[in-house]
Amino acid sequence: MIPVTINGEPAEVPAGWTVRDLVADRIGHPVGEDGRALDGRALGVAVALDDTVVPRSRWAATALAADARCEFVTAVQGG
Repeated sequence: MIPVTINGEPAEVPAGWTVRDLVADRIGHPVGEDGRALDGRALGVAVALDDTVVPRSRWAATALAADARCEFVTAVQGG
């Protein structure tokens, strides 16, 4: 396990996890190599790692390092 910060809260994730693994864990659905939900549903998710937005196409290739700061944002509908 490695320490990270997710939305300002300390957390631990397995060593070797990628942004894709984090997203899949947080939304509770598998995510493909291309950053899309395997079941075809819209994710409505954006992720910044150490103040840099990670494009969905790079989630699977972007490893989480110890002490990384992750901002995980989900879109919500309403008004």
